Amino acid sequence: MDGVTASTGGLHILDDLAWRGLIAQSTDLDALRRDLDTGTVTLYSGIDPTAPSAHIGHLLQWLTLARFQQAGHRPIALVGGATGLIGDPKPTSERTLNDRDVVAGWVDKLGAQLRPFLDFSDAPNGALLVNNLDWTEGLSALDFLRDVGKHFRVGRMLAKEAVSRRMESEEGISYAEFSYQLLQSYDFLELYRRYGCTLQTGGSDQWGNLTAGTDLVHRVEGRSLHAIGTPLITKADGTKFGKTESGTVWLDPGLTSPYAFYQFWIQAEDAMVGTYLRAFTWLSHDEITELERLTEEKPQAREAQRALARAVTTLVHGEDEVARAEAASRALFGRGELAALDATTLAAAVAEIPSYTAARSENPTIVDLLVGSGLSASRGAARRTVAEGGAYVNNAKVETEDWTPADADLLHGRWLVLRRGKRNAAGVELAGT
Repeated sequence: MDGVTASTGGLHILDDLAWRGLIAQSTDLDALRRDLDTGTVTLYSGIDPTAPSAHIGHLLQWLTLARFQQAGHRPIALVGGATGLIGDPKPTSERTLNDRDVVAGWVDKLGAQLRPFLDFSDAPNGALLVNNLDWTEGLSALDFLRDVGKHFRVGRMLAKEAVSRRMESEEGISYAEFSYQLLQSYDFLELYRRYGCTLQTGGSDQWGNLTAGTDLVHRVEGRSLHAIGTPLITKADGTKFGKTESGTVWLDPGLTSPYAFYQFWIQAEDAMVGTYLRAFTWLSHDEITELERLTEEKPQAREAQRALARAVTTLVHGEDEVARAEAASRALFGRGELAALDATTLAAAVAEIPSYTAARSENPTIVDLLVGSGLSASRGAARRTVAEGGAYVNNAKVETEDWTPADADLLHGRWLVLRRGKRNAAGVELAGT
């Protein structure tokens, strides 16, 4: 096995990961390369059920597992039914402990969510889905302290950034959260014993936990294992990636609509779109390099952003949702038919632009609507917009300032989409009878 597939552009899997900017930290890459070249390597990455959905940070880890699987290696996707009951220490405050039934439900949801990203067939490198509660729940406190706890040094655990920051705070840190590192390390030991797992991948913010796991296996089994930390993807200004004004970008369409998901990616900054293409898509090296060139030479065309949004939204939500999102994007700004959008897609699109609710009983005019939506700063400005031909309702030009909506104008019986000029849009929901 040489770890080379067509998707890696003819590169070894480690070289492909490096090209994609996905290796921020590692234990011994030369030793790992030798193991990868010798035969099938079993690797794992874990996610804790701290919410009912994964977000795009988790997606990066699942795609990293998938890249190794495509290169012939065997991935294990771990959902932490045990570690999720405790929670990795946050730098700022104690985590709220969720009920066992809630955590168990989230374990099932996350397991179902990650399945489409890996091949769980009976192939020699078919993926496994595991829950660390299976080997942790029956472990007594005495056995855990004797068999695991004795191999950890408190000084090293205190050096972890999240722990040290909490120790310096007034709140401090509980013993439960402090012990999280032992639980995660024990996962690596169990997966090594059960499945011969020799590589763990995770975010670089988990590097202390990753190396604690390799250290535990070395102390207990005398075997040197591997760890790779992927970088924390950021925005161009260095702030956290994957957050919007409305919150986290989730994979669950009920928490982040496919339209909002698509819009998140299409709004990527020019300076970062190449990074996102490399990390989150299966586009070839040549395709990505060409898109990076187009971004540099013709940034106004935003070809890379469109390719990014299509690729990641297709990966998570499918081609049909991409088509709906693109149709909604065109229609909102006068390049498509708003009436052709289904109610769910229209509502999701309106949620991403300024919107407000108006009472039908007040029979609002176009001037009222422009001012109420914020598209015009005053009634005088609204009148000028109408007089200059810049006012639109559902992409139809409104030519008189006393225009009022009829029932036939309401999209799905409730919405109007206003536009001032080409680029400024807002939604209005007409409520009441």
